[in-house]
Amino acid sequence: MKCLICRQGKTIPGETTITLDRGHTILVFRKVPAEVCENCGEAYVAEATTRSLLKNAEEAVAKGVEVDIRQFSAA
Repeated sequence: MKCLICRQGKTIPGETTITLDRGHTILVFRKVPAEVCENCGEAYVAEATTRSLLKNAEEAVAKGVEVDIRQFSAA
């Protein structure tokens, strides 16, 4: 797909890092699968991946996690 940000590059399969910040919890997910613009680096994450990230974040907030760095796992 054509990048919506720079409108110059096309996206290719790759990985990105996602940081989620909610209340007193900061989560960093590394190696998240995404479509990444080959020109500007903007990353687009699939809906199913986003759902998984948000589910993990909700669980971490419920447990009282303050800071956590994780490698993404779809499970």
